[in-house]
Amino acid sequence: MDEQILKICKYGEDVLRLKAATVKDINQQLVDLIGRMARSMYHTHNGVGLAAPQVGRSLQLSIIDISMGTNPDDFMVMINPVIIETGGEEVGDEGCLSLPGFMMPVKRHARLVLQYFDLQGKEQKKEFEGFKARVVQHEIDHLDGTLIIDRVSALKRQLVKKEIKRLQRDGQWK
Repeated sequence: MDEQILKICKYGEDVLRLKAATVKDINQQLVDLIGRMARSMYHTHNGVGLAAPQVGRSLQLSIIDISMGTNPDDFMVMINPVIIETGGEEVGDEGCLSLPGFMMPVKRHARLVLQYFDLQGKEQKKEFEGFKARVVQHEIDHLDGTLIIDRVSALKRQLVKKEIKRLQRDGQWK
């Protein structure tokens, strides 16, 4: 495997449950990590977002590209993001690179205002709606140690966990 492609942590790995640490400064190491995260996300062929905890780094850092690499202007880096305003609700099916093969109905805010730092260290404040708002919330959940399985009914959660146990037993969940 390409050394630039990072292993994506799967449900059950401890790093996914931690509250990620605040990024203190933007240095070359962080820039390199973002580049590797982007290559890893695009390598999955279906990822539109990736949070640092998903690649084993407990940092308040996420990347998003809803164009999946087709529009460079859609690529976004969120450092130390905080949702400062929300509005509306909607339910939609979500997948997760840390829970491959599963889609779950998740209730999210339809609109939000986000404050974060970009790769240049400049504070940003932007409003998001619809699918992009959903992706932003999904990635921020990862920074708080929350997964989509935590946002579904107890019955759905139980069924998914049972299926993951079966996959682990059969050696298909590595």
